[in-house]
Amino acid sequence: MANSHQSAVYAGSFDPPTRGHLWMIEQGAQLFESLTVAIGTNPSKHAAYPLEKRLGWLSDITNHLPNVTITSFENLFLAHYAKAIRADVILRGMRDVNDYTYEHAMRHINGDLYPQLTTVFLIPPRDLIEVSSSTVRGMIGPVGWEAVVERYLPPAIFEDIKSLHAQPMD
Repeated sequence: MANSHQSAVYAGSFDPPTRGHLWMIEQGAQLFESLTVAIGTNPSKHAAYPLEKRLGWLSDITNHLPNVTITSFENLFLAHYAKAIRADVILRGMRDVNDYTYEHAMRHINGDLYPQLTTVFLIPPRDLIEVSSSTVRGMIGPVGWEAVVERYLPPAIFEDIKSLHAQPMD
């Protein structure tokens, strides 16, 4: 089957990038000729990890995917960003009914802003369905957090976060 969609954008905060994000990126790399993974920055929101750190993490975990580009954008609607980079698809993941409700509305708003844009939704596998960056961030800190969080992050990101949150010994 010929792929009519050449270029897609997958955007998020990736704060931090999870195994679920990596699954989405790998699927997008297979589905589209090129995939731009873009960290959307909102000046009114404070990220837990600096933009440069998140860009580096994404570059590290996607270096095996030659058709994936890692970048960021600020203060733009995703549809306008997609148009600016000539992407004809927005790639989005849906974990549950709450995601569906939100993404359904955003698909129509993005279509109003850029009518040629197609939104493609993917549902992650069962073992990744509950993973979100905010859930992961919320589990970091209590005694034993490493054993809980490790399963949700790509190994290199987990090791980096573990070192960032290491408690100094007395």
